[in-house]
Amino acid sequence: MRAHEDVSAEQLSVAAGVLAHLADPTRLHLLRLLSTEQDVSSLTAQVPASRSSVSQHLGRLRLAGLVQARRDGRRMIYRITSDHLADLVTGALEYADHAVRGIPHHRDG
Repeated sequence: MRAHEDVSAEQLSVAAGVLAHLADPTRLHLLRLLSTEQDVSSLTAQVPASRSSVSQHLGRLRLAGLVQARRDGRRMIYRITSDHLADLVTGALEYADHAVRGIPHHRDG
């Protein structure tokens, strides 16, 4: 989709819902990490949050359709559902990196 193309109200609503889920630093961090499959223990070791909190965030992301889970024995393994979503997370973090380090933002094209 290009910037000049029409956008439906439904598309705007879905996009706003996705962005609302990204508005939490822990969920954003989890989504960044979930470009590869990981379980709750692995994720908890990488984010500054308790196991309970990580599980709750994963539950919200799963209900929103942003992550998927599969059972592997007694463990649940999680992964981000979409390359588009992974690109959105990466783009948001790159934007933040520029802002934090005082690097001028740029536009391609």
